[in-house]
Amino acid sequence: MPLARTTPPMGWNSWDCFGTTVTEAEVLANAEFMAKHLLPYGWDTVVVDIDWSDPTARSHGYNDDAPLAMDEHGRLIPDPGRFPSSAGGAGFGPLAERIHALGLRFGIHTMRGIPRRAVAADAPILGTDARASEVADPANACEWNPDMVGLDHDHPAAQAYYDSTLDLYASWGVDFIKADDMLWPYQAADIEAYARAIARTGRPIELSLSPGRDLSLTRLDHLREHATMWRICDDLWDDWHDVEANFARFARWAPHASASGWPDGDMLPLGRIGIRAERGEPRHDRLTPAERVSLMTLWLVARSPLMIGGDLPTSDPATIALFTNADALALLRAEASREVFRENGLVLWTADGTDGERYVAAFNLHDEARDIALDAQNVDLPAKLDGELRELWTGAEIATDHAAVRGVAHGSTAIRLSLAPHGAALLRYVAH
Repeated sequence: MPLARTTPPMGWNSWDCFGTTVTEAEVLANAEFMAKHLLPYGWDTVVVDIDWSDPTARSHGYNDDAPLAMDEHGRLIPDPGRFPSSAGGAGFGPLAERIHALGLRFGIHTMRGIPRRAVAADAPILGTDARASEVADPANACEWNPDMVGLDHDHPAAQAYYDSTLDLYASWGVDFIKADDMLWPYQAADIEAYARAIARTGRPIELSLSPGRDLSLTRLDHLREHATMWRICDDLWDDWHDVEANFARFARWAPHASASGWPDGDMLPLGRIGIRAERGEPRHDRLTPAERVSLMTLWLVARSPLMIGGDLPTSDPATIALFTNADALALLRAEASREVFRENGLVLWTADGTDGERYVAAFNLHDEARDIALDAQNVDLPAKLDGELRELWTGAEIATDHAAVRGVAHGSTAIRLSLAPHGAALLRYVAH
């Protein structure tokens, strides 16, 4: 069973800003920024995303037949050109040690299966008499990345290969693994074998599963049994249509977010992204300020894992401020998060705080601004509000009254909000 945690993982991932090409220096720069500015707010995990073993990695795609760095047992190791401290067989151990010294946790991206180059070399599987060609299943290869082929889990050495790779990662001090090509289509045998290999290391490594396209709730129990978090969507980029599509997914998955596992809406494509990424040119994210607030509000009220995608040292202060709002981040400790209303472009969520406070998130999916009056009882608040109602992104107290308003029940409180196009308000109610 994966380790239970009372709040979802929070950290930084190199994909949105550096794609397949991130360097050791860039990882450390983000780790140092996180330790100095974000760690007090719960951000504690630094993840090196895909292709850290490819010395020919480039922006905007993958390389066919890339000369991946491997050991004699077909296990990928870091490219020493981009990760100099890995030279001499040290792997990610020195980098992990430096990140741990900052008080942070270290994570890496991995792919399902075994490298094609390991199969071509017929590498011996550590601890067995088998070789890579015997355990490979080329018919179950990843369809979007050329590096790997599947494993034949009817062969016992397939498990031994995963065991050997996880032993290596554990020896480096890895705390978090983003295992890719696991969920579309759903690779149950690989998920089970990978989780088993993690458990056998004896190290408390958290497992994140991707990419999440077309993921069904019928998989919930299996996911909870084997993973800490799992994607519920394909890659999310800085486009409002990507964000809006996750409203329906979170409405379906958020009620199941708990210490048993965390549905993941993907990384936060906020800040300075695209520097050498898979998609787009260097830019500050293309979302409007209101859309950034909506994205953060939805991920928080749905209690999604939070992995920042932008380069932290070069992101603007307004974006960083979204990550250091302690009042908003407290939503990650809330309970009973759920969508309660969706009509005509207005979406409402509610959640219960751990100290008796109540949360309301209101979203305007329309392209135009709108003024609304909410019935307090429609967002699970008392008809008569006798406490403080505050918007957490601005810090402003929210106007309420008992005037007759269409849609507000007689005797109930009207909560008046002005929402920007694609904007949101995040409210906290504390009774006196």
